[in-house]
Amino acid sequence: MPSSLPLLIIMNPVTQADRDQIAQHFEVIFAPSPEQYAQAVAEHAARVDIVMTIGAIGLNAQQIDALPNLKMIYAMGAGYEKIDLAHARLRGVKVAHGAGTNDSCVADHAMGLMIAIIRGIPRLDQLTRQGVWRTQLPLPPNVSGKKLGIVGLGCIGEKVATRARAFDMEIGYFNRRPRPGSAHRYFPTLDELAQWCDVLLVAIPGGDSTLHLINADVLAKLGANGYLVNIARGSVVDTAALERALRAQTIAGAALDVYEGEPQLPAGLADLQNLVLTPHVAGWSPEAMQSMVQKFLDNARRLYAGEPLLTPL
Repeated sequence: MPSSLPLLIIMNPVTQADRDQIAQHFEVIFAPSPEQYAQAVAEHAARVDIVMTIGAIGLNAQQIDALPNLKMIYAMGAGYEKIDLAHARLRGVKVAHGAGTNDSCVADHAMGLMIAIIRGIPRLDQLTRQGVWRTQLPLPPNVSGKKLGIVGLGCIGEKVATRARAFDMEIGYFNRRPRPGSAHRYFPTLDELAQWCDVLLVAIPGGDSTLHLINADVLAKLGANGYLVNIARGSVVDTAALERALRAQTIAGAALDVYEGEPQLPAGLADLQNLVLTPHVAGWSPEAMQSMVQKFLDNARRLYAGEPLLTPL
């Protein structure tokens, strides 16, 4: 017998504890694989009120049309690049996202990646376990005092900048236009920013408009003493160009929380010593996940109360 609670399909990874919390308010179908999602739609399409997804998974026009009573699409994180917003509007389906829920977590991780690649911490850990002592190694550079170039000075970029200032880093940024009131130096082109900075941090949304924005030319401008850090989307960086730059040491190093073809790591990156990798976890922490769940529940309550959503798209 169907539940009296509204039906929610969750397409993205969510812990059992978080699903249990959501299940106090919804009948939850957890469908994190394409096969599970297809089965859920085949069995329950007419009853689905809300689909929870993430930007990298999205919800396309065909999937929206398969749910005749869909009321809201919710992107659990900040990204929403693969959700067909125009078609959702055409169908009268509301769309919201988890803006601001994991910004601090991502910014913390970005600083960790930056320190890890510049100071060479993962490699030093391996060498120390092998019995190598400091006198056998080159001196790792300072993080403090370097120039940080942020590609996409949004909320996350600002939080990274706040942390970077504690390291006496000079901050520059590239956006489509200057950010009103920003105290940081604006660069009108990405090439100019890359030429100026020591660390190029990617914090810009994914999607067609930013595909391979960080290409061979940008990496060449970053130069042999420069570092790339990506906590945005893997699609923003041209993987082949990055691999060539790292192998030729035309940049000093890179740190990636995201990469093309996730979750499969591009084969050409696996053996590189001047690369630090994490598996798209920059926005994941117990605190961030709880904030995401609560933001979803707050938006859902407003949806059913006929009130404006907290974080609409």
